[in-house]
Amino acid sequence: MGYAIGLDIGTTTVSAVLTDEDNGRVVFTKTTENDAGLPGKFPEEHIQDADRIVSIVCRTVDELKVSWTPIVSIGIDGQMHGILYLDDEGKAISPLFTWQDGRGNLPFWEGETYSEYLTRMTGHQVSSGYGLVTHFWNLKNGYVPENASKIATIFDYAGMVLTGRKVPLTHTSGGASLGFFDLSGDKWDREALKAAGIGEEILPEMTDSYTVLGYDRDHIPVSVAVGDNQASFLGSVSDTERMLLINMGTGGQISCVTRVPTGEGLESRPLGEGKRIAVGASLCGGRSYALLEKFLESCIAITGQKPNETLYGTMNLLAGCYDPDRSSLRVDTRFCGSRKEPGVKGSIIGITPDHFDAAHLIGAFLYGMAEELKTMYDGMLAAGVAPAVQAVGSGNAIRKNPTLKKAFEKVFGLPVRIPESPEEAACGAALVGLVAAGRKKNMGEAQRLIRYL
Repeated sequence: MGYAIGLDIGTTTVSAVLTDEDNGRVVFTKTTENDAGLPGKFPEEHIQDADRIVSIVCRTVDELKVSWTPIVSIGIDGQMHGILYLDDEGKAISPLFTWQDGRGNLPFWEGETYSEYLTRMTGHQVSSGYGLVTHFWNLKNGYVPENASKIATIFDYAGMVLTGRKVPLTHTSGGASLGFFDLSGDKWDREALKAAGIGEEILPEMTDSYTVLGYDRDHIPVSVAVGDNQASFLGSVSDTERMLLINMGTGGQISCVTRVPTGEGLESRPLGEGKRIAVGASLCGGRSYALLEKFLESCIAITGQKPNETLYGTMNLLAGCYDPDRSSLRVDTRFCGSRKEPGVKGSIIGITPDHFDAAHLIGAFLYGMAEELKTMYDGMLAAGVAPAVQAVGSGNAIRKNPTLKKAFEKVFGLPVRIPESPEEAACGAALVGLVAAGRKKNMGEAQRLIRYL
């Protein structure tokens, strides 16, 4: 018997799980605040200290190795789309430009933003925050370090530091998130790169396999890192052919295996070993609920009072009174726009004297979050994706809020199961590590270890 470490490098936290390789049970979990945020030179810029993040990862691994033995593998996943620049020695020479970077939405050419210009020139739908949109902005504004040799994701960089690699190797799940990716050949689209004026030499090597990246100083195999969306899918869904994943965190995502091209506003992303997942992503997701919580706090402040704690517990209790079949109150939760329509705004409609109160508004927000993802799922079905027979819910927003789970079940018409471990992405990374190290024959065998509440 041995243990697999799974590491999830998120925007606000770095989480680790220790999984029993025989039965899949998570025996230890640790979450550390990602306090690596840095001030940007521009209001739209969102950056973090890459070496600070990796120091948290390395310290966490060292702590686990001291307390648990034997460690048989290490797997990593992380926040996608973001990039950092490396020198010839594989050292970070820039901050991490995260997926939240908004400079791609700034004006660039004849009324077009940077991302709109690149979409038109390359034929690839790309949004602000995609790594190669960020790189394009940096190129055009003299923001690329002079001695930059390669770009890498934060999770690839963490793997490099753990194994001593000097050249990044990215999984297709991470590479595709940067933009201009050719799904038919699991490589970047050279013609698109040429149209964008981006040299291919700065891009990392890429693999579609769950393979060993290298070995740490204690000779433990470290797997090639995967994107957090794919890791969450792999760590939540025990049957990839019959299940749909709904993730509700800072953003919101819906994912399922696909063999057909996706529709407009949706993505097809590499899962690994030749498989694809169709993905729809909302930009606000759980932030919609946080926005409402702040609004309610401001209402209380008018009375001169201040809550002693967050209002989420009370909100969750009140939300149960909302019935979409009996109330006309509806909330469009696209408060941060959408990838398809960056300028679209959220709205509240159907207000009547009978239902315009805090409880009904809270419930309408939750159903609005579910409806936004359901619209994306309908687009997948229209494109030919096979219907799911069961849904899996991941992320704290759906895990801690029974009314949100109920909203998804009603809106999607599917039962929703919740994984036993709350760190679904880290669990997925751990499973990838077991497969890469040869401890499991394939991902299907590894995923059968997943447990549900």
